[in-house]
Amino acid sequence: MERTSLDDAPARLGPAAVKRSLSSALDTTELAMNYYELAPGETFGLGYHRHPEQEEVFYVQSGTATFETEDGDVTVEAGEAVRFAPGEWQLGRNDGDERVVALALGAPREANDTEMVRECPDCGERTRQRVALTDDRDALLTYCTACDAETGRFT
Repeated sequence: MERTSLDDAPARLGPAAVKRSLSSALDTTELAMNYYELAPGETFGLGYHRHPEQEEVFYVQSGTATFETEDGDVTVEAGEAVRFAPGEWQLGRNDGDERVVALALGAPREANDTEMVRECPDCGERTRQRVALTDDRDALLTYCTACDAETGRFT
């Protein structure tokens, strides 16, 4: 058995005000589990993405999260959950005025083949992206794979 608290779970870089890896703290082998707090305007992920081999579930504890999907926006309120099958495109965000608190669960834990698109200002459209860690390891950077422009910086 493993037990942890949010304070003991390691913080992760990203666009959310708070992201903590409960799966790291609990040393899970098959399940990814992250705790999020999104301030208004923040997102769960670095861009519109899909995990070809990972199923993902978000449970919203408080606030309201809006998920961009291929079928349009889906609103998930406190006490509700949403599931994305492997390969489904999505990006969750906080469009409201109050903080969103949520848990994200994914299986299998490793989702190394994540595909992502973001708006590239140089290309003028959403393009495929790659993610890199800064040399001093204090931020994640996203780059357009078509022109190599930096499209985002996340601490």
